[in-house]
Amino acid sequence: MIFGRFGLRYPVALPLLVVAASCVPAAKAPAAPAVPPERPIAVAAEPVQDAPVAYPDFILFGSPEQGRALKAQAPTGAQTVTFDGAAIPLADDGQFLIAFDRDAPATAQLVATLANGRVVAHPLAVAPGTWRIEYINAPYRGSAASDADFAQRRPAELAQIAAARAVAADSGGWKQKFRWPVTGRLSGFFGSQRVYQGKPGTYHGGTDIAVPAGTPFVAPADGVVTLAAAAPFTLEGNLLIVDHGMGLSSAFLHCQRLDVKVGDRVVQGQPLGTVGRTGRATGPHMHWGLKWRDARLDPGKLAGPIGG
Repeated sequence: MIFGRFGLRYPVALPLLVVAASCVPAAKAPAAPAVPPERPIAVAAEPVQDAPVAYPDFILFGSPEQGRALKAQAPTGAQTVTFDGAAIPLADDGQFLIAFDRDAPATAQLVATLANGRVVAHPLAVAPGTWRIEYINAPYRGSAASDADFAQRRPAELAQIAAARAVAADSGGWKQKFRWPVTGRLSGFFGSQRVYQGKPGTYHGGTDIAVPAGTPFVAPADGVVTLAAAAPFTLEGNLLIVDHGMGLSSAFLHCQRLDVKVGDRVVQGQPLGTVGRTGRATGPHMHWGLKWRDARLDPGKLAGPIGG
């Protein structure tokens, strides 16, 4: 992704052939990261007080890991839930969503307040990710004509992105099993530190799939369109953002054409537009990014193996 934190932090560089600014394929595309079966993991809730009272458990559907989103079930009778101190909305059935940024710390904490006022909490151990370094033969400023042009245009673009991310859409897409918006050769990998013609940039906040320009892409889950770029952005090109509810959203970059508009409700599998090479890209590909609140996530951990 193009608008995350950065800094060269991982020393091992993988020499890769650049086909697109957001795609850095190896000679043979590696398999998508394996995703553990989505089986419930019971997490014993412990009372903050010392009283030896047995409380219902939190249920997590998966294991905490950097770059991963998890569906979860609140304890029976929970009135509120917080995740690292931030309030988490609960669905009518007590389910909720949490996620761990690419740079999430090693521990996190879930806390629930029950109907009787008692509080239960449980720390979570967050497994680390492994990230590569990718060298990109494209200008850092993307399609901007100059550094000055980039500096002038970029604030307005970022403001549009922030406004789209701030929308709290009423959608149940977050509960669905996500699918890939398009299938093809993986050519850029989530979390990789990017270096653009020798200049360190942001880490890659999405996954790239190399397919021909004009290839249709579809909604990975139900949602509401919160941004459909009227003109190509300097870096993202024709950008589309779909909110899946509970703070989870998808971004589709470098599109050739967008077939939906802001406010449209979309359903899983619905065509959204076509793949292109607009913005900072040297070849046609789909960049799919996922974000939960401020946390950037690995699409492969939510959608499973590509083509699977």
